[in-house]
Amino acid sequence: MPQPHPRPYGTLAVVGAAALGVVLAACSGGGPAPKASDLSSADRAKVTAGGTLRWALDAAPTTLNTFQADATPDTSLLAEAVLPTLFTLDQHADATPDPDYLTGVEQTSQQPQTIVYHLNPQAVWSDGKPLSAADFAAQWQALNGRSSAYWTARTDGYDSIASVGQGAGPHDVKVVFAKPYAAWKGLFTPLYPAAATGTADAFNDGSHARLAADAGPFTLSGLKDLKQLQGGPVTAVRNPHWWGAPAKLDAIAFTPAAPDTRLAALRAGKLDIADLSRAVEDGTPVGQAASVPGTVLHRASAPAFLQLTLNGGSGPLADADLRRAVAQAVDRAAIADAVLKPLGLPVLPLGNHLVMADQHGYEDDSSALAPGADNATRHLDAAGWHLGPAPAGDAAHGAPAAAPVRTKDGHPLALTLLTRTGSAEDAQVARLLTDQLAKVGVPLRTVTVAGDSFFADHVAAGSFDLALFSWPAARFPVADELPLYAKPSVQADGSLNNGQNLSATGTDEVDRLLAKAVAALDPGTAAALTTEADTRIWQEAPSLPLFQRPELVAVGSAVANAGAFGFTAPRFQDLGFTHR
Repeated sequence: MPQPHPRPYGTLAVVGAAALGVVLAACSGGGPAPKASDLSSADRAKVTAGGTLRWALDAAPTTLNTFQADATPDTSLLAEAVLPTLFTLDQHADATPDPDYLTGVEQTSQQPQTIVYHLNPQAVWSDGKPLSAADFAAQWQALNGRSSAYWTARTDGYDSIASVGQGAGPHDVKVVFAKPYAAWKGLFTPLYPAAATGTADAFNDGSHARLAADAGPFTLSGLKDLKQLQGGPVTAVRNPHWWGAPAKLDAIAFTPAAPDTRLAALRAGKLDIADLSRAVEDGTPVGQAASVPGTVLHRASAPAFLQLTLNGGSGPLADADLRRAVAQAVDRAAIADAVLKPLGLPVLPLGNHLVMADQHGYEDDSSALAPGADNATRHLDAAGWHLGPAPAGDAAHGAPAAAPVRTKDGHPLALTLLTRTGSAEDAQVARLLTDQLAKVGVPLRTVTVAGDSFFADHVAAGSFDLALFSWPAARFPVADELPLYAKPSVQADGSLNNGQNLSATGTDEVDRLLAKAVAALDPGTAAALTTEADTRIWQEAPSLPLFQRPELVAVGSAVANAGAFGFTAPRFQDLGFTHR
């Protein structure tokens, strides 16, 4: 599943292009389109050879295994530079086979679903071994969930596979599924060598600190153990065994730099690429981020979104009628306008829980909730929550009377909003939410919690009424998102198991629709089922997607082919400098 992401970043012969091109719908009634990516693009011929690019990380990764629980977005960034990515994503998250690794891929059967990968015969690991079916099989065995010996954070769709083996030719890999899995293009990426996944020890400890081999335009061949870095940069150098277009750079120094230090590091000439999204979220004026000499601030929509989660498992919002009414009172357009407009990004409230606005298949389904203060007021009254007299102010001190509060059976309604300590953006959104709910007689009190305890001690424990946090978008909806909306199950002792559903509410119908969407191999059918499922989710109101997160990346003016990537991944061999 996507891991909780409390801060922004800073991921055929297959199906034909027409089938992949499910209509990219604008938001209802037209409106601005999201800015999917913003790069300093340049032709390879204009990029000079040589040099080291210094790219800011939040911290040196604690693992090189993207499938382990302590993997971070920085782990994934390193993996993209040095490990095979079988499919590349464009700015709308459409997947295309990467010819450096695949000469083709085809679905040869639907019953059972069978995929044959045709590996590039030139593709080799840094130890000289060719990429092979053995690498696919070992990764499947490690990630299919059948052995508890492997410390994997998720099984993705590997648990849907029946077998992985050699195809007809020496460079063919045949994958047969036990049950249909629509997001199969997201599997085996990144691909690890069998030496890194073939045993539990290699998977758990070996690939945690080092790579047995890699196979990208860059290599970590000089890195023996992450621990030896002691907080210093992770340096990937040009891979001498790379068979594709050679990397322009000599090396990339992935450099740990806390968000609040990056502006100073850019001004001092110590970084070439730095994501400033979190610094701006925490209060740095965007004007400062955009005015660093010798840099350009690139702006786009990130593959992540800010959402307001409503606790349907306990507390006042376990009442579905009240929960829907509170959700209806939230003016998402006003919140998006307040946050995105000053950043120079299109103001677009996100209208889908499952698909981002710059992904194909996006539909704004928010009308299913019938939002608006008038509707909220009507439904609060119908649910028995009536406006009482306003509490008296402190006349002796000139304090005005408070806003009227709704009560039911003599009990006043009061809700708490959980936000993250230090986020100026959260504080801004909290003020807007407080004002919006006050207009319908629902008082809201904000509680700020430090990031290290926000999820584990509060959200996951169900200790909140409403919670505000960011969440990563799925590159391949809906497979990763199904557990997030799955109806809690009843355990043997009668208690509920919420699993990964942080709102602790759901329906059998949503479960059925999402399961059918995951198994739908026709893109049009999958998109229709996804829209229907999202419509039902809006009606259940477990959460409100507010807006797609901004991605603000400062890039040196001489750096080519970098910026705010959105859903796309860097083409690392084309990164470089136009002059030095």
